[in-house]
Amino acid sequence: MAEDVKPTRKELMQIEERIELSERGHDTLEQKRDGLIMEFMDILDEAQDVRSDLDEKYQEAQNAINMARALDGDVAVRGAAAALKEHPEITTESKSVMGVYIPQIDATKVSKNLDERGYGVLGTSARIDEAASAYEELLDQIILAAEVETAMKKMLDEIETTKRRVNALEFKLLPELRASEEYIEQKLEEQEREEIFRMKKIKDKKEREEAEEREEAEAEDAEEDAETVAADD
Repeated sequence: MAEDVKPTRKELMQIEERIELSERGHDTLEQKRDGLIMEFMDILDEAQDVRSDLDEKYQEAQNAINMARALDGDVAVRGAAAALKEHPEITTESKSVMGVYIPQIDATKVSKNLDERGYGVLGTSARIDEAASAYEELLDQIILAAEVETAMKKMLDEIETTKRRVNALEFKLLPELRASEEYIEQKLEEQEREEIFRMKKIKDKKEREEAEEREEAEAEDAEEDAETVAADD
């Protein structure tokens, strides 16, 4: 790249401006990358807690449904499940975290009162109620896990993108620009030395010509003086 640039002072000024701009951009991206990593670590901690709670609630829901099936039978459990009329509703929004839009998932009609589940309270046991509550809590936790996991993936993708940009500036663009800057400076120094040498040669030549002219003039004067003396004699 360095040999492709024109070794002029105008080109040098443009490259110096690009270096300054790239260095500022590099610093900004580094700060963004570090900030994203800190945000990611916070989300990662939250994700680990959410996963742990999800496993716990899954086991609780499995135990509750197994108990209901064992004591009340599959028919009663399936009948209660089929009676559900209002299904959960999910809406999604997004919020910006350091320029990264991560989802916010809101769910309604997940947790229900006994009279909202559709099955007759008198025709079911407390075990079915407990299983329904356990699965409602599990669904809430799944929705939260989906929000956190998606946020974590988006943050990780943005971190990788920012890291690639930082590396591209640090290890490719800036070294190329600095090499071009050094190349132009060297060429300009060579041109300056050549110009100084050329001017010195011109000066030396001019001084020699002036010296020769003086010598010729002195010789002519001497010859005239000799002729004058000879004429007087």
